[in-house]
Amino acid sequence: MPNWEREFVSCTSATSARNGAGFNPCQGLYFKPSGKPVKTALIATHYNVDFSEHYLGPYMAERGFGFLGWNTRFRGNEAFFLLEHALIDIGAGVAWLRETAGVENVVILGNSGGGSLMGAYQSQALGVTMTATPDLKLPDALNDLIPADLYISLCAHLGRPEVLTDWFDPSITDERDPTSVDESLNMFNPDNGPPYAADFIEKYRAAQRARNHRITDWCHAELVRLKELGMTDRAFNMYRTWADLRLMDGTIDPSDREVGRCYAGDPKTANFSPRGIGLNNTLRTWLSMWSLRESHCSGTEHLSRISQPALVIQSTGDSGVFPSDAKSIYDNLASTDKHLEMIPGDHYLENPGDARDKVADMIVDWLRSKGG
Repeated sequence: MPNWEREFVSCTSATSARNGAGFNPCQGLYFKPSGKPVKTALIATHYNVDFSEHYLGPYMAERGFGFLGWNTRFRGNEAFFLLEHALIDIGAGVAWLRETAGVENVVILGNSGGGSLMGAYQSQALGVTMTATPDLKLPDALNDLIPADLYISLCAHLGRPEVLTDWFDPSITDERDPTSVDESLNMFNPDNGPPYAADFIEKYRAAQRARNHRITDWCHAELVRLKELGMTDRAFNMYRTWADLRLMDGTIDPSDREVGRCYAGDPKTANFSPRGIGLNNTLRTWLSMWSLRESHCSGTEHLSRISQPALVIQSTGDSGVFPSDAKSIYDNLASTDKHLEMIPGDHYLENPGDARDKVADMIVDWLRSKGG
């Protein structure tokens, strides 16, 4: 029998009411040791992925810690994401840990794509600096967010706009046509590599950034056009987002990853399929989450405001988060009490077989060293 248990947690937040069908917008599972008080608990949330059954939950509960795998109203609903409301929903989870679970120490866990989201939460809980999504107002409830005591980054991307742009295929010539290709920028054209020459890499990265800016410009123009027609927003698709040069060239940002693989398998097959981050958007969701110029889901601006003790852990076999990403997170954290640890394993720590146990032990040792 396991020495831990879990309970379903469900609530509204200041800007999200109970759905007419009956479910609450904020939901998750709280893992805790059986029959023992919990002094310290972690909370993890993602932009889109359901984190309620997060793999670390049982591992932390077995070791005497609480773990709230938490979801905002945007779980599985990334196309309508707005950061300001997601942060308020995360705040409802933090408040539950403090007020209902009776936890003394709350620990932010920024994992995978959720790394920058949790960084944004901690940053804005320390004082609101973000601006509203165009034509919207920042909710007053942002001023009521409760900051956490400690910060952990685990196999996390630097930010939502950064990871999308790094993965962008800049060779697409028509955003409405996923088959359109400029061969001079096609990373899958053997004439270009791999390995990729330095001048090609420079040109490619610049074209990735330019693509992001073009979509931002188009979103603003569309908002103006729609407003003249009496509309407020619209949906659109975005294609070709499995084209990071590092996927095919292991000499760029070297690590122990399997070259020629991405989270969705073969990069070329994935890139020309409808599966990928950012596939569905509204105009305001693009501006709130993905835009390099305007999104507050970028890690740097928030990490530079986090001065609490911090632990950054990165697996060396990760095929989508790379050593430079972890180093950027570490370097950008304002904390003077911070530690970076590189460990063997893939993105989800499924391999090697003891990776999750080792990471849980590492986190526990660090938490105890901080009084958790």
